[in-house]
Amino acid sequence: MTLASLAAFAGLCLILSLTPGPDTFLVLRIALKRPSAGIAAAAGSAVAAIAWAALVGVGLAAILEQSAEVFRWLKIAGGLYLLYLGISGFLKTRKAAKEGLQGGAEAGDVRYSNLAGLGAGALSTLLNPKVGLFFLAVVPQFIPEGGNTMAAAMILGVVEAVIAFAYLAVVALIAYKAMALLRRPKVSTGVERVSSGIIAGLGVGVIASGASS
Repeated sequence: MTLASLAAFAGLCLILSLTPGPDTFLVLRIALKRPSAGIAAAAGSAVAAIAWAALVGVGLAAILEQSAEVFRWLKIAGGLYLLYLGISGFLKTRKAAKEGLQGGAEAGDVRYSNLAGLGAGALSTLLNPKVGLFFLAVVPQFIPEGGNTMAAAMILGVVEAVIAFAYLAVVALIAYKAMALLRRPKVSTGVERVSSGIIAGLGVGVIASGASS
């Protein structure tokens, strides 16, 4: 594998990262309340990307490519998870607002722990069929013929993970800094609900796409 091919692959990964998707909105929503949890979610997404690369390396991803039914159910599972994240986030903000949380927590202030953020980021990427499709379609093109397939796939997976983590970590920090200027409870709750709605909407779209395919 040459440096030129690695650079080309890194460019594709950057384009993938810059395209807003479920992972971006999830990290954004989590980081609005706790930047460290948002960065943890970014790390979880990166780890899951390496897991996708490993699947390609051992040949399991080929099963998904050949079985439309398996891929369809993966899409539906990912959509259901996104829908759950969106609805649960919206319900939590309503509950928090009604209870009028005090003591450093504003109304509508829903916080993730670092571990919860890590898990949410990992699950979001693992169940995101677009990430799987990216690895299925692109990664094999950069694996040298006759070389060590597993090693090459893992190197490419690490490249994608580093780029994705760097981008999402920046998103998390910018989101928190911007929110620090808009600490009014109504604004905080509104942003939380809008981002939850976007995530839920993405989930519905993925479910509909999977059900119709």
